[in-house]
Amino acid sequence: MDSKHNIRVDVQSFYVEEQSDPDEERYVFAYTITIRNQGTVPARLLTRHWVITDSDGHIEEVRGEGVVGEQPYLQPGEGFRYTSGAVLRTPVGSMKGSYQMIGDDGLSFDADIPPFTLAIPRTLH
Repeated sequence: MDSKHNIRVDVQSFYVEEQSDPDEERYVFAYTITIRNQGTVPARLLTRHWVITDSDGHIEEVRGEGVVGEQPYLQPGEGFRYTSGAVLRTPVGSMKGSYQMIGDDGLSFDADIPPFTLAIPRTLH
């Protein structure tokens, strides 16, 4: 990625026990994402693309506009943080994806969301 278009994505995930029901194969996870514009061109997040995989190999793809109802506009050096969630049928899974961005220079580019694990505490060693 060139230095003009450089979006950093950091993720923290956690298990939401009070919303989960293992007897019904319902495991709820939340994740907090921080998006930071480390480039030199202001950019807007237009859409998102997620690939969610559970430990049975079931894959769900999610595409949509913005994040949490917003299309954040990031000046160089600015960040945007939000929390969202995912529901899996297994106690362990993973997510990865990308944000589709457009810079003020008119160029579209993808900001990769690195893979991260969703897991109930103490299920992974």
